[in-house]
Amino acid sequence: MTFFGNLQNEIYFAGLGGTLPALPMTAAGLEDLARQRLSPEAFGYIAGSASTERTAAANLAAFDRHRIVPRMLRGTAAPDVRDLSVEVLGTRLAAPVLTAPVGVLELVHPDAEAAVGAVTSELGVGSVLSTAASTSIETVAQVSGETWWYQLYWPSDDEVAESLVRRATAAGAKAIVLTADTPGMGWRPRDLELGHLPFLQAKGIANYLSDPVFRSRLASPPEESAEAMQMAVLTWVSMFGNHAIRANDVARLTEWTDLPIVVKGIVHPEDAHAVVDAGASGVVVSNHGGRQVDGAIGALDALVPVASAVGERATVLLDSGIRSGADVVKALALGADAVLYGRPWVYGLGLAGADGVRHALRMLLADLDLTLGLAGFASVAELDPSILRDA
Repeated sequence: MTFFGNLQNEIYFAGLGGTLPALPMTAAGLEDLARQRLSPEAFGYIAGSASTERTAAANLAAFDRHRIVPRMLRGTAAPDVRDLSVEVLGTRLAAPVLTAPVGVLELVHPDAEAAVGAVTSELGVGSVLSTAASTSIETVAQVSGETWWYQLYWPSDDEVAESLVRRATAAGAKAIVLTADTPGMGWRPRDLELGHLPFLQAKGIANYLSDPVFRSRLASPPEESAEAMQMAVLTWVSMFGNHAIRANDVARLTEWTDLPIVVKGIVHPEDAHAVVDAGASGVVVSNHGGRQVDGAIGALDALVPVASAVGERATVLLDSGIRSGADVVKALALGADAVLYGRPWVYGLGLAGADGVRHALRMLLADLDLTLGLAGFASVAELDPSILRDA
């Protein structure tokens, strides 16, 4: 067992010698500092959501509608009695947390996805590598240990899709996460005001540029000239997004890999039923961090109906809105087997590279560890709806 809560002791004792944390100690603090230090284009791309950004706000507000009811005199505040570890679809994690798949990380730091994979492996938590990565699957796999999954944006070219899945499988991914909610990009005013779409600058397409099937669609290697790279970008544009994919297509993924298939972007019970019936081993309840449909249901509000529909026959994860240890506790209590954590660690990456990712993740894990024990629970397995009350 790992005592993640020891982070507070490290800080307090270090503080006796005058050393204070180099970065803020809250997710909101990391966002505020990133707003000051990152370029407007980088910050806008990471922080922005669809239209009025009401869905992103709804994700946060949903957690406020639930309150933890702590239990006392159980001895769970002692660190050596707590166990945060879980097994999710065959992946053993030191805590029920994975980094969400966030693309184009070169916008915030040159070490990009490799830094994230190395830190999550070090901490024993999971990571989900985006198709829209700035670093190739194989490069990230070399530093990501045994706890990484691969996220697939299914392109309109099925042979390219199959190649990406087979590469991830060969590189050691432990699951394939099909994102269902992004057949195209939502209306994102922060990016539009800056006229900024990084993919058109050949950013975030490393997995395509390194893919043999994608490269076979090009007249000349993209490294050959600026014109060749521009043609590669236009080829990417022509195949990103696939409006033809249906729930039954999940079965095709099972022909390309023997890894568990997880479908991300599910907020309706009927959609959950459909993808599980088609062969998915799990679903991620998510609205893409509010980046796709403005005014959509908050992810946590969608969790209970989806978990009730398929939780007995599939793994259920929650993404969108996690900002604290208490948020993780609430999500697990309401039916999630684990959570995906997004923006705060990206701000950490932009502020301090791998050290910033480590800081953001250790903050969340310490908060989770201490909240769990102080609420009276020795294990995440003990969490269920009975520990919560409606606000």
